[in-house]
Amino acid sequence: MNLSKSFAPEKPSADAQLSALIFAIVLIDGEGRIADVNQSAEDLLKTSAKRLTGQLASDVLKIHDARVLAHLNQAEEALVARDISLLVDEEEKRINLTISPILAHSGWRSITISDIGRNDLNDPAQDDLGNLGAPSILAHEIKNPLAAIRGAGQLAERKLAPEDKGLARMITAEVDRIARLIDRMQQLGSTIQDKPEACNLHEAIRSAIATVRAAGPDIEIKEEFDPSLPPVLANLDALEQVLINLISNARDACSDEESPYITVRTRFVSGLVLSAIKIGGSVKLPIEICISDNGKGVDPALRDHVFEPFVTSKKSGQGLGLALVRKLVRDMAGRIGYDRDDRAGLTNFRIHLPQAHGEVDA
Repeated sequence: MNLSKSFAPEKPSADAQLSALIFAIVLIDGEGRIADVNQSAEDLLKTSAKRLTGQLASDVLKIHDARVLAHLNQAEEALVARDISLLVDEEEKRINLTISPILAHSGWRSITISDIGRNDLNDPAQDDLGNLGAPSILAHEIKNPLAAIRGAGQLAERKLAPEDKGLARMITAEVDRIARLIDRMQQLGSTIQDKPEACNLHEAIRSAIATVRAAGPDIEIKEEFDPSLPPVLANLDALEQVLINLISNARDACSDEESPYITVRTRFVSGLVLSAIKIGGSVKLPIEICISDNGKGVDPALRDHVFEPFVTSKKSGQGLGLALVRKLVRDMAGRIGYDRDDRAGLTNFRIHLPQAHGEVDA
């Protein structure tokens, strides 16, 4: 009797493997109709599998590239297309797409779609933060000579004539600024994650709002909370840091408006599921936090890159705030996205987090 074999874990079924993929999978039959989709495809296309099944793929996949559309009607040809446009609910998404003929079944094809646009899908292949590992190591080596330069600047300030002390103070201030930048880079490159716990979401939000208000300037912050929400599974300190960053950014974005305001809204969203490789399966993300402001919004040229490091529209910004926010949300198995509602004149940042199964104090 082979004991090692008898105690081996059961291999996941093909359906379980497909449902856990972070890529959208669309199965097309010989007539060009959708035969099946996985959970990621439902999320991407914002339509249930039941409604998608039976529809022509060319009607559902609203792709602007004529060459890709032509391949949808050529059942025996494979295709790899990168950075193309897909229209979903009148919103343009940038995607990578593959079409793979299923050779044993004439006319049948498998289509994979990955969103490379502004929404965070926890795709390690798209994780530009992974490239910050080397700079994080380098940062440690940079901070040692910086400390020496700062000490020399302070010593020089004590010995210089009064009219020259300003230059020494400038050296010290610039060293401090560089050190803060390096600290943030090290945070981005960190792989240390605190274990998520059950958290009172509204308590974290109110704490973050109080911190932002204390820093000023005073701007109206509206609270639209669903009091029936269950606890979220998160790291409380990280969640508060995320909220402080987003609310502070919203305050800065709308501060020049005649009547600036920020709205922090919470709600329960059923049906949103995220497939996460590092967790090993699908994670339901039913708790949404939406932070909106009535500012002019992000420069359209930057909207698809707002969560990338060193991308910023602020004159004095370093472009690391939203990159750090995304990393912290990912570490909690969550998802963050950005959208602009031009009709309402609102910029929205939406966080989706998993529900905790324990209880916390209200």
